[in-house]
Amino acid sequence: MGVFQSTLTQMMVMFSFIIAGFVLQKKNLLPAVAATVLSKLENYVFVPALVLDTFMTYCRISALLEQYKLILYCLLLLLLSFCISFPLSKVLVPARRFSSDDRRYGMNVYKYALTFANFAFMGNAMALGVLGDEGLFKYLLFTLPLNLAVYTWGIIILIPKGSRNKNALSNLFNPIFVSLVAGMVFGILGIGNYLPDFALMAVSSAKSCMAPVAMLLTGLVIGRYNVLKLVSNKRVYIATAFRLIIIPSLMLTLLKIIGAGDYVMTLTVFAFATPLGLNTVVFPSAYGENPETGASMAMISHTLAVVTIPLIYLLFVVLW
Repeated sequence: MGVFQSTLTQMMVMFSFIIAGFVLQKKNLLPAVAATVLSKLENYVFVPALVLDTFMTYCRISALLEQYKLILYCLLLLLLSFCISFPLSKVLVPARRFSSDDRRYGMNVYKYALTFANFAFMGNAMALGVLGDEGLFKYLLFTLPLNLAVYTWGIIILIPKGSRNKNALSNLFNPIFVSLVAGMVFGILGIGNYLPDFALMAVSSAKSCMAPVAMLLTGLVIGRYNVLKLVSNKRVYIATAFRLIIIPSLMLTLLKIIGAGDYVMTLTVFAFATPLGLNTVVFPSAYGENPETGASMAMISHTLAVVTIPLIYLLFVVLW
């Protein structure tokens, strides 16, 4: 119950920052480029600092040997997500209502949304806030297959076909993934013990900014759109129900059956029961596609997640 209360509290804290970002955007209190600046800070500074500091501190050969099963559990759950997202995306984007190109891209948006929750920005923040630094390390190991899938297949399907990079692996050379590899190397070799104090303090300070800035960014992005228009898309509610309730429930039931343990189930809640992330807004916008479906899912899922995440945790981890 203590973890449940911490989860609920963490959700309320993060939702408060989302509301703050939403109000700032609606009132035009920040420059038009604010969301772009915050996004770059998150991806180039704050999240890499979080990942680097965590792996540098806790990554040891013994820890990797002890926790390798976390990666296998995540791979199993990722496969289940694929099995659900592919057929469901065809139902949510019927051929009779869209042209072939629009339908193909619309299906890709739903595939991404149903496969990946906001396991990075929100998941990292929840794991850190509820489980602490060592728990975050285990969570980052757990979500390693998700990061690999996002930066290869996930990013590719959100980029229109004519704009895609032929070398999918080039997407892996990004600051977050590089910081993960660097953190593993630093941790295993003990390099962190030889770094000057100011460098460690700088990384730690940047790491602390990740969660509030990520949630402010979420509010800013959602605030760009007409709320009434975003909440009128009925198909989005179906996708949100699967994203927040049905898919996590199936996963947690499977884990319970195979005896995975409460800790793995807690990590699963943070990785797969969190709302839709912002990539389905950012990438369509960047390549001239319609971002309203992604924005609608982001707004509705983040609002409902305040209730669904603690409820899913209570039902499947605390009470079952």
